[in-house]
Amino acid sequence: MRLILELRQSGLTDNFLLNSVEALPRELFVSPDFAEYAYDDFALPIACGQSMTKPSMVASIVDALALGAPKSCSVLEIGTGTGYMTALLSKLARRVHTIDRFRTLSEAARKRFDQLGITNIVSQTADGKLGLPAAAPFDRIVSTCALEDVPKLWLDQLKPDGFLILPVGTNENQKVMRYQKKSDG
Repeated sequence: MRLILELRQSGLTDNFLLNSVEALPRELFVSPDFAEYAYDDFALPIACGQSMTKPSMVASIVDALALGAPKSCSVLEIGTGTGYMTALLSKLARRVHTIDRFRTLSEAARKRFDQLGITNIVSQTADGKLGLPAAAPFDRIVSTCALEDVPKLWLDQLKPDGFLILPVGTNENQKVMRYQKKSDG
């Protein structure tokens, strides 16, 4: 409940999102070594030298995707990690395609999705730099990996009026940016 209160105090008001965060057991997505910190608002280390984004940032990113009516959008997520954001997106989107370059992370996330009975996620191990042209176009694309430039391939896989959200910049200077593809491209 503390996490939900903190999210509300930070300005998040979407009840579908807040209810989904509340219903998703975040402790399933963290290492047992860090289980006591599952609902604290900071990043946690995960396998393959990666980190799990802090919950307020995950909620803010999902909110910024402006998914609209629940279960109406198709989403491409690049960087599955533990699958926490993926599982949250699955509660709000019609279909979530997720890609991670680390097989260890992809397989562990798939097991979590199965454990939770989530059936609207298509997960694969691949390099996300190419996006997922076979399943495009997407209503929304979200990347958890930072890039210095926005990949044109990703924008090409976005439907008109769709959103792309990703961290842009170098390790020292990053901003999470949201781009909207206009109908003229």
